Amino acid sequence: MVHHVVYLELNESVAAATLEEMVRASRTWLLKIPEVLSVRSGRNLDPESQWQFFYAIEVDSREKLKFVIADAFYLKFLQQFIAPNTGNRFSMDFELDPSRELKYS
Repeated sequence: MVHHVVYLELNESVAAATLEEMVRASRTWLLKIPEVLSVRSGRNLDPESQWQFFYAIEVDSREKLKFVIADAFYLKFLQQFIAPNTGNRFSMDFELDPSRELKYS
């Protein structure tokens, strides 16, 4: 299983209501993708942090993550909610089953 986490820096003009909408939208849009097993998202409790929003998804494998990133719902989520409201970002992928050989995941 793969855990894909994305941390995002909000644009200065993003209002609290917009951030709440982003949190809800991430769960609504990303759970429409068949390969996505779960979604987590939220806002940072530290107002001084650069990374004020995150979303994370779990999928069965690296191959399924590739499908998710190319999925129309994912692309629409990025276009409608992420691109207009965020700047810098970074992501990380974690293997959740350390007993598996990564090359087969």
